Amino acid sequence: MNHFLVLVVEDDAPVRNLITITLKAHNYHFITAENGEGAIMETASHNPDVILLDLGLPDMDGVEVIRRIRSWSIVPIIVISARSEDSDKIEALDTGADDYLTKPFSVEELLARLRVTQRRLALLQPSSISDSFYENGELRIDYAAGCVFLGEKELHLTAIEYKLLCLLAKNTGKVLTHKYILQNVWGSSWENDIGTLRVYMATLRKKLEGAEGSPQYIQTHIGIGYRMLRIE
Repeated sequence: MNHFLVLVVEDDAPVRNLITITLKAHNYHFITAENGEGAIMETASHNPDVILLDLGLPDMDGVEVIRRIRSWSIVPIIVISARSEDSDKIEALDTGADDYLTKPFSVEELLARLRVTQRRLALLQPSSISDSFYENGELRIDYAAGCVFLGEKELHLTAIEYKLLCLLAKNTGKVLTHKYILQNVWGSSWENDIGTLRVYMATLRKKLEGAEGSPQYIQTHIGIGYRMLRIE
């Protein structure tokens, strides 16, 4: 039995039924919500492993749902929407969505996106108590709590920034290619996603290295990727 819990937020009954029937056929546990307030309440009550979120909800826009949930949770959010304009996708991703699937979609692609999310979450889980913390210079990651500290200050990272940092931290000293990072954080490796990766990496580095005298934690390898440096 797959104990991965999926929250399906969709007000269109036929689409909601298609998704839930697919999840049930593949032994996923799921709960549903038909509006934004219900999505927020179910997230707080049941702590799902992933949220499948429609943007066109009857009581509020799905982007606002993302914004509210992101104020206290880093749960992966996969948008499933009929909005296909780049501006809509960028707004949702910038607000904190982890992935974007455009309607109409195939159930095979939806299942593939869920499997990618499961693999990413597995990578972020500590394998033992000794692996539950990461320390490098003044940088400390508490994987169990999902918190990042620089010295005594807690850093407020977006879900994507946190995933990028954890991936780099778990591979300290190794150069990670753009393709590898995109596959492990976004579940894709399209060339046009590299620009998005650069934007997120720039904001992450600003938070890590913005203070005067801060060491350089992330090294850019032009045309290749990024590397987390070991700070002595």
